[in-house]
Amino acid sequence: MKYSASCIALCLVMGLVFLPGCNLFKTVPQDEAKRQGKTIADFPETAVDVFHEMDGGIALTSDEVKGRNTWMLWTGGNQAFWDYLAKNSYGNLDFLKILSSYPRPDKAGKKYAYSRDNRFEYFGLMNEPGFTKATAPDPAYGLYLDKPIGTAPEGIDSVVSGMSSGIVGLRLFPNPKFDKTSSDYDQDVVEYWDAERYYTDPDYYLDKELERPYRVGMSCAFCHVGPHPLHPPADPENPQWSNLSTNVGAQYFWIGRIFIAHPDEENFAWQLFNSSPPGALDTSIIATDNINNPRTMNAIYEVGARLGTGEEEEITGGALAVPGTTPRMVVPHILKDGSDSVGILGALSRVYINIGEFHEEWIKHFKPIVGGKKQFPMDVKTAKENSVYWQATEQRVENLAKFFLKAGGGHHLKDAPGGQAYLTADEAKLNHGKLVFADHCAACHSSKLPKPHTTVKDHDSFYNKWIHSRDFKNKMHEIVLKPDFLEDNYLSNEHRYSVADLKTNACASLATNGLRGHVWDNFTSETYKTLPAVRSIKIHDPFSGESSVYNMPGGGRGYYRTPSLVSMWSTAPYLHNNAVGKFTNDPSIAGRMEAFHDGVEKLLWPKKRFESKCQETWGLPWCPPVYKTTKESYLKINKEYLPEILKTKLLVKGEDELKIGPIPKGTPINLLANINNELSFGDPVRLVRLVKVLKKIKTSLKRIKIEKMNEQESTALLKTLVPDLLKVNKCPDFVVNRGHEYGSQLSDDDKHALIDFLKTL
Repeated sequence: MKYSASCIALCLVMGLVFLPGCNLFKTVPQDEAKRQGKTIADFPETAVDVFHEMDGGIALTSDEVKGRNTWMLWTGGNQAFWDYLAKNSYGNLDFLKILSSYPRPDKAGKKYAYSRDNRFEYFGLMNEPGFTKATAPDPAYGLYLDKPIGTAPEGIDSVVSGMSSGIVGLRLFPNPKFDKTSSDYDQDVVEYWDAERYYTDPDYYLDKELERPYRVGMSCAFCHVGPHPLHPPADPENPQWSNLSTNVGAQYFWIGRIFIAHPDEENFAWQLFNSSPPGALDTSIIATDNINNPRTMNAIYEVGARLGTGEEEEITGGALAVPGTTPRMVVPHILKDGSDSVGILGALSRVYINIGEFHEEWIKHFKPIVGGKKQFPMDVKTAKENSVYWQATEQRVENLAKFFLKAGGGHHLKDAPGGQAYLTADEAKLNHGKLVFADHCAACHSSKLPKPHTTVKDHDSFYNKWIHSRDFKNKMHEIVLKPDFLEDNYLSNEHRYSVADLKTNACASLATNGLRGHVWDNFTSETYKTLPAVRSIKIHDPFSGESSVYNMPGGGRGYYRTPSLVSMWSTAPYLHNNAVGKFTNDPSIAGRMEAFHDGVEKLLWPKKRFESKCQETWGLPWCPPVYKTTKESYLKINKEYLPEILKTKLLVKGEDELKIGPIPKGTPINLLANINNELSFGDPVRLVRLVKVLKKIKTSLKRIKIEKMNEQESTALLKTLVPDLLKVNKCPDFVVNRGHEYGSQLSDDDKHALIDFLKTL
């Protein structure tokens, strides 16, 4: 059978050929530390309180200090993984680049968009205090990395935790392969190193065998440290440690910029990453489930109160090897879809695997970034036996939990500089808002609730009816009016709610990595795996707006846990994907309040979420946001990432990259990004359906190019593909800011009073 270049290329796009370097191991590997003969004794925790100014200067015990240091410094050996990904991400990700302040244009004349001067504005990342911008290359390797001011703080073992990089949460480690005596390569890797070409020449920096002088590791702080709501920096580009919070979450984090070292609007990969709103990312971006579903960074508030809100889960199989699990246990649900259901210690352990710990084994269980390979479970017992880094992390997570029990308190507007000016002094109006909250919000958004007097067989059914009764509301009024209502209140519960009831975008609830037999099988409960399917939902054609019914699958999918409202004033935009409300990129009190007011009004007055005058496209008086390409784009793959056989078949002489497309401007990104290549796993009928759709896409894209269609013509052609694409789409729900309209039917007076109360949370 002969395949055209476009057909082979489409298979590459949809992940039907292997990402280079994936599936390297035939047997269970050991991690790097174990291969080097190290033990957990080689990775001691540090009790030196080097970050004592953070988190409002809170006093910590020795164990709590160790926990914070783990959060800030511990990478679990993932520097080896991120180094691997720098060589195997089609030239997109390179953390050593984003750490740099290179001042000159590259070979194509394009200047880097980022440096230490604008890291917060551009990346949403926190510059590490105690460093200054590099104005000249370092004498050792010619890199433009931040320079420390004074001496490094004592008490941090750089062998264990790496060196400070200039960005909070990224740690520098010497690359053990950057060695003249290395026998892995034909050439001398040290002599081959050329920093100038590394910054400017794609022929050089896209070389998959290029060894960089440093590896870059990632600690949890990278995605969770942000500007402290109560102590905001005067200049976000130059914070002090006292301006930073470990638990607020990286609310300004631009994943589309961080993961693309060389931004290119014509590259569909950039379009895909750039669809994530600031402060949100798809945590399945590496162990992909082929659903583009950005979710907000979790703020970690009121951990003690949260532990009291958990629900009982049945734990079976490999999950019983997870730290702290028992066959039946009450647990909080960490991930947005409620899948991470094996307890706090298990959740923390899973996070380290998800950011690259023991990647030697982890990446065998899926095909990184592109998918297209049937997943199988990451076995906890295997990690315990073969990864010293897992063992060291397991030893640390208890102190990490202790730290957040102490430091996870809420940030209240009344305590912020100038915060009182935003709060009402009208006690009657505030009490009015409390009662509205009690009647319409508290059943889901309070961990302090009344209990029914009766015990009934079908508790859930009874409770769901009772919370709408006058009896419940009267009791809730008493609770919400108490002076201590907000003390130790998680302002949430741990119940899973049907997305069919919430009516929010379904994509994150359709995530599959935690299902039985998938990569995170050992980190999800039997309760989760046997959840029944929710009822069908309404979806919309992303071009016409025409609605249809989508039958939700079961086995764990279709649910969301309730987000906490603690410090709601400081955490806008809203919903699980940051899709409701203005992003101000301003961590000042005024900036946060501007975002709060815009977001909360759009929650309570849903029509404010949508643009007007959209009848031409949707036949509706409002225009729902859909992630769309901003420019005609292509899936670009540099020749370095193509197998030799495909180089000869797909590239003509002189071509440096494969360009698949054009993909018209305005293409709904998830129409392509969510193509379900799992249809090819063991089912000939479904495989035939998938191949037919891919061939149809190939033919259409070819027509756009050959016939030189304009934007209007190419869009019209793309619309004809929508029905076929929807049939193979893993999440055909494209409207990202819909749903959660609770309270929208309240009077305006009720809404304004409620907003005044929400400011106090």
